[in-house]
Amino acid sequence: MSVTRPFKATDMFRFNHINLDLWTETYGINFYLGYLSRWPDLCSVEESPNGRMMGYILGKAEGQGTEWHGHITALTVAPEYRRLSLARKMIDYLERVSDNNYHGFFVDLYVRCTNTVAIGMYEGLGYSVYRRVREYYGSLGLGRNAKDEEDAFAFLHSVLPSANRRTALHDIDVGSAVSLIICLIACKILCLSAFTNEPYTAVYTANVFSALHHL
Repeated sequence: MSVTRPFKATDMFRFNHINLDLWTETYGINFYLGYLSRWPDLCSVEESPNGRMMGYILGKAEGQGTEWHGHITALTVAPEYRRLSLARKMIDYLERVSDNNYHGFFVDLYVRCTNTVAIGMYEGLGYSVYRRVREYYGSLGLGRNAKDEEDAFAFLHSVLPSANRRTALHDIDVGSAVSLIICLIACKILCLSAFTNEPYTAVYTANVFSALHHL
């Protein structure tokens, strides 16, 4: 059993037993205060009935205009409180806030490529890898000459949209989609003419670009 509450500035003096974990990043005080001042609704703590911190999550909203998404900056659970679905609970909370408060279309995050436990957890929650970032993480002092900069997997998970806003499907410009399809057809015909030397392909290509011009 745990209680979800907002992350407070004083929690920085209470999370040592959590941040001693090798995979957990510890930042400067200004970093935590910056998140709490800008995105307090995306920073939360799981607390035990006796008031001990069990885990926490730090997130932020990124984007501009109407295109926003949530980002998980830090997610960690104390070793003695793992396998209680606390990580899932905190991620669900952040996804709901990202959708309801910021109308975010997805949530993303970074994970060390060697953190197989976290990778398996995120994949089980529906997250997918969409790119690999070279040397995203700094050194842990474990490699040769204490240098072991590590790559990160960038994970992404779409968030179900709120009922009171349009989905990305409603915002599709049909004319642009048709134009793209015609361009692809024209390129394919040009490639065909280059290999076959057939004169009729040039006529077809001219007709395709004429149709594209009148869209």
